Amino acid sequence: MKKIFLVCLLSLLCMPLTTLEATTTALTFDKLPIKQTSKQWSVQVGEAKQGGDLAKPVKGKFHTYSLKIDKIGTDVLTMEVYMYRNDPNSKTKYALFGCPDEKDCNQDRYDRSISWAEQLNRGLPYEQANFLLDEKATELEIEIIWTQKGSEGRPLKETFIFTAEQ
Repeated sequence: MKKIFLVCLLSLLCMPLTTLEATTTALTFDKLPIKQTSKQWSVQVGEAKQGGDLAKPVKGKFHTYSLKIDKIGTDVLTMEVYMYRNDPNSKTKYALFGCPDEKDCNQDRYDRSISWAEQLNRGLPYEQANFLLDEKATELEIEIIWTQKGSEGRPLKETFIFTAEQ
């Protein structure tokens, strides 16, 4: 009986430690900026710009960060950026931004992708000054889809995943 009591007591004492460990794995970056590069792209997550109408972090709900993407490879014809976060209790990833009116979104998306490509080809980065990231997220996924000049009909995709361990 004493052994059962001792096992139960130890189990109860260890539960808060495992709960604490699970909450500390949420995606928070101790040192910013953090950067990942490939042959084509440089992707950097940094401190969010502040002021005006920009979002502010809310303790217990979400953090704010900035994003900067530089083209370091060949010239591109189009370029799109998608950002996702995970939810620890789901296999689904959630987009950080989308199109409020899907009807008008396709043409706008195409026009934007050409404009961003032209900007990147001139040596100017794609930047997002301030975006929200849920505090529960443990992963930030940045997906870049582009077409290269001369291979317009064949989209290319690269994914950059940022985790709390970086």
